[in-house]
This record gives sequence, structure tokens and C-alpha cells, in this order.
Amino acid sequence: MGEKIVFMGTPEFAVESLKNLLDCGMNVAAVVTAPDRPAGRGRKIQLSAVKEYALSKGIVVLQPERLKNEQFLQDLKAIQADLFVVVAFRMLPEVVWQMPPKGTINLHGSLLPDYRGAAPINWAVINGETKTGATTFFIEKEIDTGKIIDKVSIDIGKNETAGELHDRLMVAGAKLLSESVEKVLDGSVTPVDQNKLMQGTLKAAPKIFKPDCKINWNNSAQEIHNKIRGLSPYPTAWTEISKDGQLKSLKLFTSRFHPSHQNSNGQLKVEDERLFIGANDGWVEILTLQLEGKKKMNTSDFLKGFPITEWKINP
Repeated sequence: MGEKIVFMGTPEFAVESLKNLLDCGMNVAAVVTAPDRPAGRGRKIQLSAVKEYALSKGIVVLQPERLKNEQFLQDLKAIQADLFVVVAFRMLPEVVWQMPPKGTINLHGSLLPDYRGAAPINWAVINGETKTGATTFFIEKEIDTGKIIDKVSIDIGKNETAGELHDRLMVAGAKLLSESVEKVLDGSVTPVDQNKLMQGTLKAAPKIFKPDCKINWNNSAQEIHNKIRGLSPYPTAWTEISKDGQLKSLKLFTSRFHPSHQNSNGQLKVEDERLFIGANDGWVEILTLQLEGKKKMNTSDFLKGFPITEWKINP
């Protein structure tokens, strides 16, 4: 295809989409991504995943600190792209998304209009959804509200983590995006207003902060299990354990729930090198965890070196 595309994205999730566009023969004239940042203990300069991939393919890379910077806007305009494509990037100012003649489209990790916001994959799992997907849409002024181009739906496994779902959506979404780009460029797209799809109260997907990740052991075992897997591997569910005035944080990565009629809120139980923590209607088995100051490990290995039953859950 001769039409020019500018791709905007930063993390690994966006790389799959960029790769798919190139594999489909799309003319990606430039990539816009986050500036290089120092990271890790050595504070070594880290390139974004999208930049690394773009450079390996010889694509021009733009890295503005500010998206309204005059020089950046001039450089972007000079490319004369027909379409901008956005995957896992910053919120764009109007002066940017209105620039290309065929608009700016975005890939979002939910079935819009539900789960608008920063963390759609996490919230779908936390809320116990059995189905989610990805949506392509035209960017408009209000975030995630633009007219829909297309969707793809996938099932969520009952024990699937947000990280596992992320990886499957990354692939499904990339394929959907390439198909949507083709439709936009050849003029065959018929966008659908999201207002026509709304039914009842919309489910939101706001950014998640550390206090939101703390487990409330008064909730049901199913709700707790969903929260653990919905926050795994990041930003990670956590609880606190205490003994003789000593307090430690315990991150919880994977779990299984075991419903019963017993109310055992916050009780710790070990059976056959398996760790169970009580909820209001049963037990949550913890499969992988990380104690403050230690590495992430399987529960059976953790129990060999830590007398968890001597501790208690700190409410």
C-alpha cells in the first residue's frame, strides 16, 4: 500500500501491532514513542520496546517530551501521513489526532463501550468477566469514546491471569488492527457511534494504584481469586502478615478458590505444602507469592523456609 501511516506506541503490547502492520505490507513511514529513560538499578538508558523494534526495521523514530512541541508538530506534519495508528500510547492532543486526512485510530483492550480507561484487561478479570476482546475506533476528544471500526471477542479462562490475557489480546488485537487499517485506507469502513451500543451502566477501567491492590479477606473467595489473577503479574495483589509486632507485605500472584460454607476470614492454613487463606465463604489457595524482601516463588518452596502458620493476616 502506498498510503503513509505513522504508528504511535511504547510497550511490548504495541510491538505486535506494529509488526503485523509491516507483515501486511503497510507503509509505516515513522514511529512515535516515549523518550529514552534510565531504568533498573544501574539507571541504564532504556529504549522503549517499540523503538527497539522500529530501529531494527529502519523506521524513522520520533520521541517528543511534549506532544504539543512545535518542532515535533512540524516534523510530524512533514511526513504527510494519511493515517495515524495508536496502540498503548499517551493521550493525544487534538492538534495531533486531527492532523491526518483519514483520521487517527486506536486499539483498545476491551469490548467498547465497556471498560474505557487505563486498565481494561485488569478490570475485566477482576470483575470476573468470562469474555472480553479488543476494539478499534477513531480517536475523538473524550478518551475511548470515538466511533467503532471493528471488534474481536475472546473468552477468559476461569483461572487466567491478566498477564496471560494480555498476551492473547496482544495477538488478537494486532490482527484486528491490521484489518481495520485496510478498511480505513480503502474507504470501506462504516464506523458505529458508541452511544448506540450502550446498555445500562457502563463498566469502567480506571488506573489502578497500590491501595486498590490490597486484598479484603471479608470478600468472597471467588472475588479474592479474581482480584489476585486480575492484578497478576502487575501491579500485583497484596496482603500483610504480622507476628509479635513485625509486619511484612506478601504479594499474591496466582491462586485457586475453594468455596465452602465456612466463614474463615483471614485465617492461615497449611495442608500438604499448600497454603490456604480464609475468605467469608471458603478458602483461597495461594500458588505463587513473594514475601517482602524475597524473590517470587512457588508456595511449596516458600513454605519450606517460612513458618507461615506462626503469623496472622493483618486486617
